[in-house]
Amino acid sequence: MSQDGAGIDLETSLGYLLKEASSALRVAMEEVLRPLGMNVTRYSCLELLAQRPGLSNSELARGAFVTRQSMNVLLQALEQQGYVTRPAEAPVGKALPTRLTPRGRRSLEKATAAVRSVEVRMLAGLTETDQAAALRILRSMVRSLQEPHPG
Repeated sequence: MSQDGAGIDLETSLGYLLKEASSALRVAMEEVLRPLGMNVTRYSCLELLAQRPGLSNSELARGAFVTRQSMNVLLQALEQQGYVTRPAEAPVGKALPTRLTPRGRRSLEKATAAVRSVEVRMLAGLTETDQAAALRILRSMVRSLQEPHPG
């Protein structure tokens, strides 16, 4: 507890522990991605495109937890480096659907293996039952926070 007794007890705060876990996961992912010339945002973008080809800049930004502006800069760099392709003009509306190139897929394969090793390390102390329960609980927390807040 804080000195005045009105704060959150960081030792028992689930929110604080989730943030600490998120930070530790990001650091571990950055460590394994750095030798591959990648970071978490770049990896997230490529992974999203592999699983959902044709996503727009806005959809990618939401999925990678960055601003549209940051994603636009990243996509321009990825396109110049030959990892993704985007049409010169939007087929419909304003969105430019982005797709991985073969080079992007090869890079993603290495990065995915590296990230998977971090996740295996993170889950090493949990049984399959505990892992399933953790997924269920975390999904429930996310849903609860995404629902409209009354009042």
